Amino acid sequence: MSALPVTASAPASLPVGTLLREWRQRRRLSQLDLAGDAEISTRHLSFVETGRSLPSREMVLRLAERLEVPLRERNHLLTAAGYAPMFRERRLDDPALAAAREAVELILRGHEPHPALAVDRHWTLVSYNRMVPLLLAGMPAELTRAPLNVLRLSLHPQGLAPRILNLAQWRAHLFARLRQQIAVSGDPGLVALLEELQTYPAPAGPAPDAPHADLGVVVPLQLATSAGTLSLISTTTVFGTPVDITLSELALETFFPADAATAQALRRLGDGQAPAEPA
Repeated sequence: MSALPVTASAPASLPVGTLLREWRQRRRLSQLDLAGDAEISTRHLSFVETGRSLPSREMVLRLAERLEVPLRERNHLLTAAGYAPMFRERRLDDPALAAAREAVELILRGHEPHPALAVDRHWTLVSYNRMVPLLLAGMPAELTRAPLNVLRLSLHPQGLAPRILNLAQWRAHLFARLRQQIAVSGDPGLVALLEELQTYPAPAGPAPDAPHADLGVVVPLQLATSAGTLSLISTTTVFGTPVDITLSELALETFFPADAATAQALRRLGDGQAPAEPA
């Protein structure tokens, strides 16, 4: 497994009250709503947001918990309030994360002959099972060298995009997921990634925001490969209640066959057999 790079937390440049107000507004909560959830008075919350009252360390963590602020940004809130960061960010090869690392590898290997991979918060490839390279054969070196960004490789016109038969729908699905991540995290790196991906040539077909591009149902990835056309549906798995930044930002993307033909093709591909001849 490749190790995640350690990313230093940027120093908070805004007062903690301003940051908390921004997170409250991002979650579309009123002061009354948040004060009720945190079991404090609206007056006290107002004083915290305007800087008239400095919150205690426990109050910062309580508000961050109610606002579902990501762990990385909780450290920023603590720093802005004058307290030491609480959550550590370790590399995946850190001995303290050995059990989690083994769990990731177990899931990836156990998912074979179906493809599965692990990505960090910016969709950088962290680890993968042996099926993934088989589906990436022929990709240009500049897109597959580390650090490999999964979304960039998927939608780049020299990457997987020409092989994705339902590119318009898959592109819309990925954009919707990315926008949701941005709404939850406020991560400027994800904003920059989305802006980059939107500059790639748009495929023929319905626009991402077309009414009939219903993203409320499963959108399969239809991929042309040497084993034939694969129709895959994806699921995302994250660690529950992590207290380490690296683990909190790690996601496992596992793909399942959407039909019997894909299941058979993946079994043959995993066994190293030649593709079946068309009937």
